[in-house]
Amino acid sequence: MFSCHASVSARRVAQRFLFQTRLSAAGPVCGLLCSNSSRSHNSGHSASGWSGTLFSQSCRSQSRGLSSSTQVCAAVPGPSSDDHPPRSPEAGPPGLLERWFGWESNIAVREPPSRLLMILPAFATHLCIGAPYAWSVVGSTLVREQGVVASAAADWSLGEATIPLSLAFAMQGIMAALAGKWQLRAGPRKSVALGSLLYGGGLLLGAAGIGTHQLWMLYLGYGIVAGAGVGIGYTPPVQMLMQWFPTRRGMASGMTIAGFGSAALVFGPAMSKLMSTFQRAPEYVGTADAVAVALQDGRLMADVGGAAREVVYAGATDLAQLSGALCELPEGYYAVGSGSTGAAAALGVMGAAYFTVLLSAALGTKIPQSVAARVSNVSPNTSTSPDPAPPTAAPSKQLEAAPEASLSVDQAMRMPQFYFLTTTFFCMATGGVAMLSVAKTMMGDVFSGSLPMLVTASFASAYVMMLAVGNLGGRLGWAVVFDRLGPKKTFLMFTLGSLPLYLMVPQSIQWVVESPSALPLGLFVASTTLAVSGMGATYALLPAFEAKLFGPDNVSAIHGRILLGSSIACLAGPSIIIYLRSLSEKSYMGDMLSKVNPDSFQHTFGVPLSQAQALIDAHTLTLTKLAAIMPGTVDPTPFLYNSTMYTMAGLMGVAGLSIAAIRDIDRKHFVTKAKQE
Repeated sequence: MFSCHASVSARRVAQRFLFQTRLSAAGPVCGLLCSNSSRSHNSGHSASGWSGTLFSQSCRSQSRGLSSSTQVCAAVPGPSSDDHPPRSPEAGPPGLLERWFGWESNIAVREPPSRLLMILPAFATHLCIGAPYAWSVVGSTLVREQGVVASAAADWSLGEATIPLSLAFAMQGIMAALAGKWQLRAGPRKSVALGSLLYGGGLLLGAAGIGTHQLWMLYLGYGIVAGAGVGIGYTPPVQMLMQWFPTRRGMASGMTIAGFGSAALVFGPAMSKLMSTFQRAPEYVGTADAVAVALQDGRLMADVGGAAREVVYAGATDLAQLSGALCELPEGYYAVGSGSTGAAAALGVMGAAYFTVLLSAALGTKIPQSVAARVSNVSPNTSTSPDPAPPTAAPSKQLEAAPEASLSVDQAMRMPQFYFLTTTFFCMATGGVAMLSVAKTMMGDVFSGSLPMLVTASFASAYVMMLAVGNLGGRLGWAVVFDRLGPKKTFLMFTLGSLPLYLMVPQSIQWVVESPSALPLGLFVASTTLAVSGMGATYALLPAFEAKLFGPDNVSAIHGRILLGSSIACLAGPSIIIYLRSLSEKSYMGDMLSKVNPDSFQHTFGVPLSQAQALIDAHTLTLTKLAAIMPGTVDPTPFLYNSTMYTMAGLMGVAGLSIAAIRDIDRKHFVTKAKQE
């Protein structure tokens, strides 16, 4: 026992001595460590941790004639920099949190049987935090949370229901930018662990907001807190896996962020199943002919059990868009607040499950020893290149790669390439997130009237999954192209290629309205899926593009800053599509109200035409319901998204021009740390 403690103490003292005196007297110190380490091994005690192993390797290299103090120090990955200072011998043994989530816990003590195993924690992390991509499954339900079968006056609008998605992805970029340098100091394990707390806790808080119908609590929980968890946990797994695959960065980045793109394939079906399990049908009041209703403060009121209660009317079109047992309910009036969509309970269950998976993934996150030796001596605020002398601790052949210089975060932000990439990110993310934010609602709006037997609630949910497949396919498929053709050609292909895809959407809508068939529907699904794949490719491959332009060492922090472009896009995309949809809806509604028969209107809705605006505000009057009482009038609902598609096509053109303007950075900007000093 004495020998073991002597070895550990000697190593700690030597570490501090080596890095305080830099290169002086390194050989004798390592000789002392070799001696103590040998005695510790012979007495039945192994050297503690990763530092002891590599110190022994340094000493063996010295005995082979590599006595240069520079070579010895290059082999030591010990925490010599200000970012990872050595523990004081007087500090005592590390605590539980330090052992599990301290800097040394990030480093693989031994190489795994296969580097492919390191894909699992990285992929699992992104599989959890990418769930907001399927938020439209929840958002389309929240617009009828009170009415259950149809929207009630107190229900949130579609715009309000999509804001949690915007906030979550906006916080992703903001938090990634703010925490980028901290993540370099803390390491990937602590970053993902903190992300698990924020993300799981945010979903639970958001579930409470839905259950109590408090919009601010939903925004705070799902949007702010969970979004911060997404930002904290996003970039560390990407950089970690690129460190395990230094010669296949496109593949490593794509494999990690593929989890982010495929998260909707898990979250969407799981939420649908859980909501169907927890949902409860509202109280049926009666048919339209049997129930007398009156408009009071913008709400439809009826006599229910001797008391005036708010009611909503659910017609055949409304019921066809519901899932589970709700779609089998009869047409008529239903009491508001008497049922449940099951969204709150379902989101709470998913929050607890995600916390468990993320924390487990954090414990499996490690970086290679050979990378730790370099990163431990790199400050995230300086531009560095690895020491030119070869390390005496020979790294695994699988991980060998030529040393690369890197720009710091501040240097990268002074380059025009940084802003070209940010612009590209903004444009591609704006289009993709806009589509994903209203995917389920859009499918119902566009095709349920023309193809009611085909486009049901289940089909709309399947469409969300199809977009998720496109998102995932873009991350994986374009990664292969990236490794073969290089970043610039690849980005030009999917940015400019997305432009005609968005232009094709309005044409397919026109075809299905004029001639209802499955062919225009298939064209619409294919066009939008391929367009979303371009967004997925941007998210997956941008870190590898950044590594090529700015160097690999500070990709995590640099990408965190570029993610601000995504944050703005996640606020702009849903806002643009909701705003343009609202403008079109108001235009069509005003035109139709000027032509509708007043008697037919009052007979159908129970109030005179002069009170139409109150019905609109109460979510009772829609374009589809109004078109139903106007013979010969085409329902304009499918055309609500045309202006959005033209806008997105323009953004794709801007993205392509930004990529075309990118040039390689002059090597004179890559200054080593030694030269700076």
